[in-house]
Amino acid sequence: MRVALIGSADFGKAALEAFLDRGDEVVAVFCPPDNPKSSKPEALKEAAIARGLTPLQFASLKGSEAAQAMIDSKADSCVMAYVLQFVPQELCKIPKHGTIQYHPSLLPKYRGPSAINWAIALGEEKSGLTIFCPSDGLDEGEIILQKEVAIGPDDTLGKVY
Repeated sequence: MRVALIGSADFGKAALEAFLDRGDEVVAVFCPPDNPKSSKPEALKEAAIARGLTPLQFASLKGSEAAQAMIDSKADSCVMAYVLQFVPQELCKIPKHGTIQYHPSLLPKYRGPSAINWAIALGEEKSGLTIFCPSDGLDEGEIILQKEVAIGPDDTLGKVY
């Protein structure tokens, strides 16, 4: 399968490595532009380069350049994993089979980038992973699959992640 990936950080890196290790053809990797204020390299970008892929870094995914890059990739499917930029529905609909998104929580609870942190901080006994078809809302859309993971009393963000 020809997969386009939109993501960032270790979550995006893990998705990239899983698809490549599974034998999928990753045809595009979209990640955020470099942050000149950060001394830490972007994990997904570094993983893409290490695997011989050229990361695509657009200031915005709303523009025609991002859409053209997705069209040019001829992706069968797109997967979003820890996305920090708004992704318009027009971009999500370009791949032949559309787009799915991975989110590290049991949606609809704890949307956004600190989902695991909030679950731990508020004493939840479980969290998990949600795979869904993204709509234009923040971490909204039809849920396809959820997997639960227990949160122990001494668990940290790293352990739950």
